[in-house]
Amino acid sequence: MQILLNGERFATEANNLDELCLKLGFVEAKVATAVNGSFVAASARPATPLAEADEIEIVAPRQGG
Repeated sequence: MQILLNGERFATEANNLDELCLKLGFVEAKVATAVNGSFVAASARPATPLAEADEIEIVAPRQGG
């Protein structure tokens, strides 16, 4: 299926947000996720299905000062 990942078209076979994070290598990382503009907590990712044309945001925290 085709989704938008951080604003760019992306093809994936992931069924849910947790699978997508796993395939992208973010399983151990502390990241914030959103689907179609709604925040999704890490604990809710396995129960968050993905659908064609969903808009996914995955953001890592920045450090610095």
